[in-house]
Amino acid sequence: MASQVFYRKWRSQTFGELVGQESVTQTLRNALKTGHLSHAYLFCGPRGTGKTSTARIFAKAVNCLTTGGKGEPCNSCEMCVGINEGRALDVIEIDAASNNSVDEIRALRERVNISPAQGRYKVYIVDEFHMLSNAASNALLKTLEEPPPHVIFILATTEAHKILPTIMSRCQRFDFHRLAQVDIIGRLEYIAREEKITIEPEAMKLVSKSASGSLRDAENLLEQLVTFYGTDVNFRQVQEMLGITGDSRV
Repeated sequence: MASQVFYRKWRSQTFGELVGQESVTQTLRNALKTGHLSHAYLFCGPRGTGKTSTARIFAKAVNCLTTGGKGEPCNSCEMCVGINEGRALDVIEIDAASNNSVDEIRALRERVNISPAQGRYKVYIVDEFHMLSNAASNALLKTLEEPPPHVIFILATTEAHKILPTIMSRCQRFDFHRLAQVDIIGRLEYIAREEKITIEPEAMKLVSKSASGSLRDAENLLEQLVTFYGTDVNFRQVQEMLGITGDSRV
């Protein structure tokens, strides 16, 4: 089996595993429990704060065969496993940075009417949605406002101010914030235990602080340290990797 980078290998698979976004996860759990699902969601926030992970977990939750779409995904049924492995036909991930033309959005509008192949819902996850041109956004507007009942759109962006107000008004918006240092440390400690990595507490604090609230950046730095120095990491090595001095004022 091919090795995976830490941020992919240890990506959260349930709402309970998501770090530092309790208000978002609790709202989505309540929506699943009561069946009050929106047809379009807008996930806004800095990079590495869990927007795409949350979108995938939500896509699993609404289609989970075990829970009937009323709670946390089981991660063991056919739908959950298919989504985890990236082969589920009913979960379509689109990178708006490279698929931002009007023609591509028109093609999407034509495919939207096709019923789900296996699950209850077809979930479209559009990453970096702000990269769509105004013309492409306007082409999606009507479909976003009144999609077929079997379709859910999840739009993710790091730059919410670039989203057209007409698009934003048709979505249920969730704001993801930068993670607290203590939350990042907790997740990195878990990864270190699972990967048999020994890292000094002060070194762990420096790694989490340098990530500026992005869990993905912290996980990438931890993996880089392990690749370069091995599984025994100390404070001095983190300083060397980051290129910083011993004086925190500098």
